[in-house]
Amino acid sequence: MNSLTTPSVLFENVNKAFSKQSHQYDTEDASNIILRDLRKQVYAHASQFVKNGNRILELNAGTGIDALHFINQGCKVYATDLSDGMIAKINEKITANDLSHKLFCQQVSYEQLNQVKEKNFDFAFSNFGGLNCSSDLNKITRHLPALLKPQAFVTFVIMPRVCPWEMLQILKLNPRAAFRRFTRNGVMAHLEGEYFKTFYFSLAEIKKAFGRSFTFIQSEGLAALSPPPHRGDLPVKNPGLYNLLRKADAAVKDSFPFNRWADHLIVTFQFNP
Repeated sequence: MNSLTTPSVLFENVNKAFSKQSHQYDTEDASNIILRDLRKQVYAHASQFVKNGNRILELNAGTGIDALHFINQGCKVYATDLSDGMIAKINEKITANDLSHKLFCQQVSYEQLNQVKEKNFDFAFSNFGGLNCSSDLNKITRHLPALLKPQAFVTFVIMPRVCPWEMLQILKLNPRAAFRRFTRNGVMAHLEGEYFKTFYFSLAEIKKAFGRSFTFIQSEGLAALSPPPHRGDLPVKNPGLYNLLRKADAAVKDSFPFNRWADHLIVTFQFNP
């Protein structure tokens, strides 16, 4: 195994990359129309399972954008992230907004959730494919039973193997880009000058990782037909086309195959020990 691809080095590089990105993350997120729309869709999905007063465990919490949303819905959030920079940003928000009684954070990898200091959560949440840095989702899900209340819900946003928008690259005679997610040993990603691997999972693989203690509730396609976030130029250059594609997404997101094939999947399970 190349030293660049060992798990410890890859997660160290993930930390470095997202720590560098943390300084402009909120600004870039707010300026990206696609990201704003996708967050709204994720929140609408999660609202079916989150109740006022719930205690939420968030994985790869980033700068705390989603944590603040759930706090505004009357919840308390225990935010975890691997990145030094992201944790620093969350702590800044806790101080600036006097949230020490509602928002708590711990720097920990989602593959080491056995180190989380709190338990008895009503809901676990992870957004926008952060979990795709793990080569094996079972390394994450195996820790959840010890952290969740019975009947708690888990909503993860994960990148699947099949992405129709990416597969359009075949029309440009670029099969490598069109089918890159099918690479079993992961795809090398490049962010802020750092290299690390990302891995993609079918819905069947996600279900298998949760095992018998969890009941599958729902899957929903996120950007199945509309462009992914890195195409943030499209809503600006062609808002009519973008709005049409978002309406098409809304029509098919819960239907086969688009509740399995998309840029991301929103999946929800219930813990039934």
